[in-house]
Amino acid sequence: MDLYEHQARDLFAEYGIAVPEAETVEFAREAALAAERLGGRVVVKAQVKTGGRGKAGGVKLAADPAAAELTARQILGMDIKGHTVRTVMLAQPVDIETEFYVSYVLDRAAGTFLAIASAEGGMDIEEVAATRPEAVARIPIDPAEGVTAAKAVEIAVAAQLPPETAPVLESLWQVLIREDALLVEVNPLVRTTDGRILALDGKVTLDDNAQFRQSRWGDEQQDPGADPLEAAAAAKGLNYVKLDGEVGIIGNGAGLVMSTLDVVAGCGARPANFLDIGGGASAQVMADGLSVILSDPDVKSVFVNVFGGITACDAVADGIVQALETVRLTKPLVVRLDGNNAARGRAILADRAHPLVEQVTTMDGAARQSAVLANAG
Repeated sequence: MDLYEHQARDLFAEYGIAVPEAETVEFAREAALAAERLGGRVVVKAQVKTGGRGKAGGVKLAADPAAAELTARQILGMDIKGHTVRTVMLAQPVDIETEFYVSYVLDRAAGTFLAIASAEGGMDIEEVAATRPEAVARIPIDPAEGVTAAKAVEIAVAAQLPPETAPVLESLWQVLIREDALLVEVNPLVRTTDGRILALDGKVTLDDNAQFRQSRWGDEQQDPGADPLEAAAAAKGLNYVKLDGEVGIIGNGAGLVMSTLDVVAGCGARPANFLDIGGGASAQVMADGLSVILSDPDVKSVFVNVFGGITACDAVADGIVQALETVRLTKPLVVRLDGNNAARGRAILADRAHPLVEQVTTMDGAARQSAVLANAG
């Protein structure tokens, strides 16, 4: 789960990282008063969980409180990459001498953390890495050792950052480990003309699996601009991601679901979602999954792809049959069962004989039939 910029800023401040004074408002009329308290001249920044705010017109300088109110009125309600701006942060502007980039990210492939830093901050770090890779330092971090004072200096030297950034690097590491974060990023970290080191912008992504330990964020992380189907699925405890396609996908196991997406795409159709029901293909889980997928107006057919293991195929088939009693099936459902008790599961579905349920014994065949049905509308 991503934090908004103002939440990341407050988190940095808790760990002793200097940030400009700022306030967050939801209504334009509040912006003028906030600007007065901040000294009059402010930067007005859209609060959305996506990048590219500046290019979209979501970050602007306001010269006085009246201009702050007008600017807030212009930004509030904007659509930035599908995210509606519902709050803005007003921050004191600073006189910048130099901009830097620093971050820590989980490197899943290497099974460790990675420090990424550059003396060229304030711009798209991906562009810098692509055009001038030597300008971006990547330093592996041993999770058991962490970022000590010596390690912070090593990172700063490798990235050609000034020595006074080392304490910030230490503090950012504490944010990462104590807040169960997968990513902590500051772009830009700046040195001001009067010699201060400030975090002007921040991005923090927390590990969803550690949410029980990070309960203070609570419902604040429910993004009003998030996809309603993903929100509905999350409320039911489903591992669901909305995609731009027409074939709804249900599978048991992330690897199988990913393979199913690829096979469906290879058959000339686009997957409409990722939905992994894991090993718990109970009637309620199937009903919840089908209700979410069938409520997607883009879905033209549904492909249930299950390989029976600990959860046998007959149990999955029972779940589908019971789910059909509570969910009105309005679109064709293609089912492929294989593995433990597959023959018994197929027999259960055959006995139910629902007119919109079709069984195909192979994964490729089921994917092709799902694509044909989806393309037929």
